[in-house]
Amino acid sequence: MTAVVPWWLMAVLVFGANFALWGGVGLLRATAVCGGWLRRRALRRSWLLRALADLRGVWSALPETRRKRRDEVPPGGRIGVDRVAVLMPAHNEELVISESLESVIALVPRSNVHVVSDGSTDRTVELAERAGVNVISTHTNVGKAGALREAVERFGLVEHYPVVLLLDADTRLDENYFRAALPLFDNPEVAAVAGFVRSDWDRSGLSPLGRLLVCHRQRIYALGQYLLKFGQTWLRCNATHIVPGFASMYRTAVLPYIDMDPPGLVIEDFNMTFEVYQKGLGKVGFTPRAVAITQDPDNLGDYVRQTRRWALGLWQTVRRHRPRLNLFSCMVCLLLVELFTSSLVMVLFPAVLLVLFLPRLFPATAGVPVLGSLHETMTEHVTPLGLVLGVVAVDLSLSLLVALVLRKPRFLLFGVFFLVLRVLDCSLSLYTLPVAWMTRSTGRWRSPGRRAPVRRGAAACGPDSAVGD
Repeated sequence: MTAVVPWWLMAVLVFGANFALWGGVGLLRATAVCGGWLRRRALRRSWLLRALADLRGVWSALPETRRKRRDEVPPGGRIGVDRVAVLMPAHNEELVISESLESVIALVPRSNVHVVSDGSTDRTVELAERAGVNVISTHTNVGKAGALREAVERFGLVEHYPVVLLLDADTRLDENYFRAALPLFDNPEVAAVAGFVRSDWDRSGLSPLGRLLVCHRQRIYALGQYLLKFGQTWLRCNATHIVPGFASMYRTAVLPYIDMDPPGLVIEDFNMTFEVYQKGLGKVGFTPRAVAITQDPDNLGDYVRQTRRWALGLWQTVRRHRPRLNLFSCMVCLLLVELFTSSLVMVLFPAVLLVLFLPRLFPATAGVPVLGSLHETMTEHVTPLGLVLGVVAVDLSLSLLVALVLRKPRFLLFGVFFLVLRVLDCSLSLYTLPVAWMTRSTGRWRSPGRRAPVRRGAAACGPDSAVGD
């Protein structure tokens, strides 16, 4: 008797136990956070705390030096924004850089902002200088990682700042970014803090395909950050595969120990994250409240190039770093096994769907030698209902979940098309796997096509620019 693959096993193969595992850890983390909040709330209402509150007058009797020591702690954390350096690498980003600089200058002193132009041939340098920030240029296009390394050395960031924010030129910071992120550095074990990425889908001029691509990318962000990263960055079991380079912070004390620009890699953020964990430099902090908004590709060509670059960067980093006996290596191993199996299943999904349904829709095709035999073999192991429930229904359920969490009905509108883009993503992931072992990259970049930040119902803000991974 032949075994039929149950729909739930198909769902696990496609969407993975990785999400279930770290989603469960994230739920434990959220429970711990809520429990701590409830305990503090109960304490605030207790008679003991009210009695202690009556002793506030004791504060005035403390020596001046002790009061001063407390006052030195900024309200947003022990590291204030005045002690944070912002480093923005940029390559031909004149369309978006001005708005990105405006968003960060509103939050940190202008003198703390540093721009490194990586061989730009447009007005990137001119616009950065006009904004009044620190600007340098590389002699040639050395790549984002090379530009970062050179800028850290030339600006002396390690010597002058305890924390540096690496910010892409197409990224705008939410006004609460530092208020949410900086307190995570109060824990001395935290070496880096990952920002929470949100796609800029309110910019004007997007075609229907562009809106679909941006919406699909935001769905990936939401699922990856809420179901994976939130659990992976719980400090009790900390292991995440990437601190994204679009808007994340590092303690400058760990930068001298990170090889930021090793040869052969196409992107830097996977490698920097692996360096933090494999060298035991610390843990990664993360909170969904540290939001930054970035531009994602809104045309198919740029989308394919960026997705391929990201996938290649992951495989190249895995090639470079040997696994070790630690939680991080176990997490990466589970991630890669699941990435490979789910990608393989998704790439085969259209063919399986065709073989299962074509003879049912057109009975004459059952007589075709190859197709007929494949259909008979396939129906012994996979049922159409199981395929629909295990792949299509689960994918639509994830879209519904994201629509509810973000309160954006557009995910339901585009939901039926997300599977097509998932097949494309998985194809690119499998394609880059052998490429990562057969080729070496220079790290040089070309940003995806940018759009000037003209908002609906608002006038143009002027030329701005960004950096794309």
